[in-house]
Amino acid sequence: MAPLFSIITVTYNAADTLPATLASVKEQTCGMYEYIVMDGVSTDRTLKLAIDAGIPRARIYSSPDKGLYDAMNKAMALATGQYLIFLNSGDAFHSPDTLEHLARLITDNDFPGIVYGQTCVVDSSRRYLAPRHLVAPEELTLDSFADGMVVCHQAFVVLRKIAQPYNLKYRFSADYEWCIRCLQRSRSNVALPDNEVMIDYLSEGMTTRNRRASLIERFRIMSYYYGFFPTLMHHIGFVGRFLRRRRLEKSLPTG
Repeated sequence: MAPLFSIITVTYNAADTLPATLASVKEQTCGMYEYIVMDGVSTDRTLKLAIDAGIPRARIYSSPDKGLYDAMNKAMALATGQYLIFLNSGDAFHSPDTLEHLARLITDNDFPGIVYGQTCVVDSSRRYLAPRHLVAPEELTLDSFADGMVVCHQAFVVLRKIAQPYNLKYRFSADYEWCIRCLQRSRSNVALPDNEVMIDYLSEGMTTRNRRASLIERFRIMSYYYGFFPTLMHHIGFVGRFLRRRRLEKSLPTG
């Protein structure tokens, strides 16, 4: 019988950040999952850590790839679960019963296309720093993503049969474009109740590397799906949000 969840972690020389992710998967009270680690031929202890974690139903692969999204596509092709969860190295499920809550939500709502939750930001010591700069809406629709990536990719759980491969022409924002396509194909989207936090997102100093290229790419994606002029008007409204995010980033520790 296929597992309910396929949890996927893509790694490359991730020995410093992977332990928290492995621990959060292993401690889940719900066992209806498989765990796929897709490694890009790490030269540090990443693979040993993944193997030694002893996670039930774990499958660990290591081979060259063309980048993050190519590795995600390779892992997705191997997945057998009904739902996909992409959990980056350093990120973690918020609590040991997160999967249990997701499983109950799925069965109570007749297996929706997408289930999702909130995200909080933590530091490398797993201390809470702040809520994510965008709060997941109570009702998620295709139009919600015209406002940006309102649900964190890691907290965006997708029915595998509606998920298509990531578009590799996008180097920085393929996850955003993938979420839009998933929303196009989803018949219903359901949030964890009571604003429940699903994912602890590792800050790593909120790096600004590649930010300009990422923003340009995301604008192109928004324009394609939502129209150029509506996207332009949205971005005028994004100025205040951008300034608030910059203030938040400057207030977070960088080490």
